[in-house]
Amino acid sequence: MSDTLRSDVLISGGGLVGQALALALAHHGLSSQIVDPADPVATIAPGFDGRASAIASAIWRMFDVLGIADRLADHGCPIRAIRVSDGGKAGELDFVTAAADPALGTMVENRQLRLALAAAIADAPLVRLFMPTKVVGRDVDAHGVTLTLGDGTRLAAPLLIVAEGRRSPTRDAAGFAIANWSYHHHAMIGAVAHARPHDNVAHEIFFSSGPFALLPLVDDEQGRHRSAFVWTVSEKDGPAFAKLGDRGFTAELEKRAGNALGAMELVAPRMTYPLGFHHSARIVTDRIVLVGDAAHGIHPIAGQGLNLGLRDVAALTEVLVDGARLGLDLGDAALLARYQRWRGLDNLMVSLATDGLTRLFGIPGRTASAVRRAGLGAVQRMPALKRFFMDEARGEAGDLPRLLAGAEI
Repeated sequence: MSDTLRSDVLISGGGLVGQALALALAHHGLSSQIVDPADPVATIAPGFDGRASAIASAIWRMFDVLGIADRLADHGCPIRAIRVSDGGKAGELDFVTAAADPALGTMVENRQLRLALAAAIADAPLVRLFMPTKVVGRDVDAHGVTLTLGDGTRLAAPLLIVAEGRRSPTRDAAGFAIANWSYHHHAMIGAVAHARPHDNVAHEIFFSSGPFALLPLVDDEQGRHRSAFVWTVSEKDGPAFAKLGDRGFTAELEKRAGNALGAMELVAPRMTYPLGFHHSARIVTDRIVLVGDAAHGIHPIAGQGLNLGLRDVAALTEVLVDGARLGLDLGDAALLARYQRWRGLDNLMVSLATDGLTRLFGIPGRTASAVRRAGLGAVQRMPALKRFFMDEARGEAGDLPRLLAGAEI
């Protein structure tokens, strides 16, 4: 066993959530080893692939503590307002931040997030990357977890953290029960340049066929105004839209946007993927913990998927750092139960809320639309309720980990 490489934790999955977790742990003196079959060079290849994320303000505070907010400063576009409507009809709901208040979120290209994390991890000696590599053996016993890699390397730690995404083989092999269903919808994502400035406003328009969102991005190097789009269509219509040429597809985008941003031009590849829901009520087992999409996968209707995973990161980091300071075994069941209690309910409530919104706004017919518009109008007239929704969007509601409050652990 002398050739076994040891660390405080093992992380299976080197995506945004896995790397953010490794960085947060390293910032507080805990070592990790990340394994992932993906080639890290490919994930940061030049060019915008159309994927972008709305980072909640509380998450941005964590980024500031971890030293990556400065790396992202020139690439983030603050969302100062969100305009919500049912089919673009009257009864619109506006969430607008005061000048002195935090943004509702910050839109960042996923590639820029990956670049910032890669640069920070390169400066973090407590993080070791094993990418690309395959795990060919996994052994969990009373003392810890050992992973055997394809080249024979053995990695060991008291705890294995699974950040492998929606189709997590480690989660499934460990016997976690997953509730899941399909929405029978496809999401089309990408980015456009447009004639009018977005003024840091995000648009969320609900159609019976699915929600349509325009999310502000920073202007490109040529000074063109840009926004990301997330366009949900029914499963049966997805292939037809995917086959449209760029001109026809852009015309459909402009139609759904209601000419809010003027003429549009695609500036990134279009991507299409099926939408589904999955949730694991149990997120810990013997020396194994789930984070991110391995634990929960939700509809993109509220843009909270990545934020949920990064909230997992903040909570788990605090649990493990506190445990290490007390000299506890980081795989101890009582320690991990704190993470289960902390994140289990929040993950469930956000998952159910997004599922409910998806179903509510998907009901066809004029009567349902009138009821929804009346509801949006009622929220518009209730400042306290609007503040509640804005705090949720910022990630500032509930029992916040210290990192999300912008504090060291």
